[in-house]
Amino acid sequence: MSSWIQRQAGSHQTQLVATAVLSGVAVAGTIFGYQALKRKEALKDLKASIPIINDQHHAEDLTEYGAAATIQMSKEDERSAALARRAQRGDYDDDLILEQLARNRVFLTDEGLAKLRGSFIIVVGCGGVGSHAVAALARSGVSQIRLIDFDQVTLSSLNRHAVATLADVGTPKVHCIRKRMEQIAPWVRFDCRNQLFGKAVADEQLSPWSLAEGEPGRKPDYVLDCIDNIGSKVELLHYCHTHSLPVISAMGAGCKSDPTRVVVGDISLTTDDPLSRSTRRRLKALGVSTGITTVFSTEKPGPGKASLLPLPEEEFVKGKVGELGVLPEFRVRILPVLGTMPAVFGYTVSNHVICDIAGYPNDYIVGAKGRDKLYDGILANLQGMQERLAKLEAGQDPVGLRIPVSKEDIAFVVEEIWRGKSAITGLPNRLVLVPWLRPARGFGADPEWEKNGQKIVPLRLAELVCMTKEEATRHETEVLRGGKKVEELYDEKVMQKVTERMKEAEDLYEAYR
Repeated sequence: MSSWIQRQAGSHQTQLVATAVLSGVAVAGTIFGYQALKRKEALKDLKASIPIINDQHHAEDLTEYGAAATIQMSKEDERSAALARRAQRGDYDDDLILEQLARNRVFLTDEGLAKLRGSFIIVVGCGGVGSHAVAALARSGVSQIRLIDFDQVTLSSLNRHAVATLADVGTPKVHCIRKRMEQIAPWVRFDCRNQLFGKAVADEQLSPWSLAEGEPGRKPDYVLDCIDNIGSKVELLHYCHTHSLPVISAMGAGCKSDPTRVVVGDISLTTDDPLSRSTRRRLKALGVSTGITTVFSTEKPGPGKASLLPLPEEEFVKGKVGELGVLPEFRVRILPVLGTMPAVFGYTVSNHVICDIAGYPNDYIVGAKGRDKLYDGILANLQGMQERLAKLEAGQDPVGLRIPVSKEDIAFVVEEIWRGKSAITGLPNRLVLVPWLRPARGFGADPEWEKNGQKIVPLRLAELVCMTKEEATRHETEVLRGGKKVEELYDEKVMQKVTERMKEAEDLYEAYR
C-alpha cells in the first residue's frame, strides 16, 4: 500500500492534479477575499451616506410592524391640529357645534343628540369599513372615539378608505383618520392606538376612558368590529360578549357588489359569506352562538362574480404559505373589493350605532328574517318522521317519543353543514333533515333510556342530511324503510359530497356540543 502511494506521489499526472487543485483554491481565496473587501467598502460608503440625526435630519423609531409611528404634518395640518387642541379644551363656541350638527339635531331631537355627544365609542380596524364608520360618527356628534389599528395606509387603500390621500401613504391609519377628522369636527377627542388588537391586550385596549386625571373612566357605549382578520375578530367579539360590552360586527365586504343586500341582524342569521361562516364556527366553539349584532350581505356568489383566486403554484414553492403574510394568520392573498361596498358596510354599522345610542327606533327587515319558522318546520318534520318510523318499523307507541335535537341544532346543521341547500339537487327551498342510513339498532326509543322512563331516539347531528321534502320522502321509502343501499340511489358526486359534509359535521359536532 505504501509503495503504491509513493508511486502515485511521484507520478507526473498526480503532480499536475495537485497543482491544479492548489491553484484553484488560491484563485477562489483571492476572489472571496476581494468580494469581502468590496462588501466592506460598500458598507462603509453606505454608512457614510446616512446623515447625522439633527434638526435638519429627523428620525423616528418604526413600530413593530415596520410602519411609521407618527405622521408628518403640513403647515395646514399643524394649524388644524392647534385649533383642535383649543376646541377640545372647550375654547369653541357650542352654538357653532350645534349649527354644524343642526340636521342631526332635528332628526334625533335635542335629547337624542345630547346622548350621542356624550358617548364614547371604540372602533377596531380603521381600513375601508372602519374609516367610513368613524367619519360618520365624528360628523354626527360623537365626542370621544378610540381608534385601534396596527396598519398603515397603502396605495391600494385609496380605492376604499374614507379620508386617506396620497400624502398619507405609509402613515398609520389611526393618525391619518384623526388628522383628517379634526379638520372637520375639531371638538372630537381621539385616542389613537397604533396597535394590533389581541386578547392579551384587550383589557387595556377596551378599557374605560377618563378625560381628566383622577376621574372615573367612561366605559365604551359601543365597540365597532371592523377587523378583516378572523383570529382577531373572534377574540374581539368573544371578549365583548363575555364582558357585556355592546358590539356590532361588520362581516365581509369583499367580493360583494349589491348594496341592497346589506342588512343588520344577529350573527346566527349571517349566510353566504366565508368570513361570517368561519367567525360563527369559532364563536360556537367558544360557546357563543347568538347575541352579537352584525352587518352582513345576503348576496350569493354566481357566474361572472368576483371570487378569491387560488394562490399561484409558485408561491407554494417558496415555502410555507403561512410565512408569506406580514403577520401570522393574516391573509396572504389579495381579496377582490369593489371600493363602494366597504363604505356601505361602514355607514350601515355607524347608522345602527347612532340610532341605538340616540334612542331612535329601528325596524330592520332582515334578509334572513323568517328562518326561525323554517327551523321550526324542519324540527317538527324530523320529530314526525321518527314517530312514524318507530310506529311502523319498531311497533312502538310514538306518544312521548323525543329526539335530542333543538332548533339551534337544526339551524347549525342546515346553515353550517349543508349551506342551506339540498345535498341531492342543491335546491334551497322546502328543506328537511333526514337520517342518511338506516341505523343498525333499528328505529324507536333507546331501551336503556326507556328503563329510566324516557323515550329518546339516539339521534346524532352528524347522521342527518339536508334534502327537499320530495327527496326525503323517496329516501325514507327506499332506504330507511325499503332497505336499499344509498349507493343504489345516488351517484358518486352526491355520495362524495355527503361523505365530506358528514365528516365536517362530525369534526364540528364535538366542539359545538
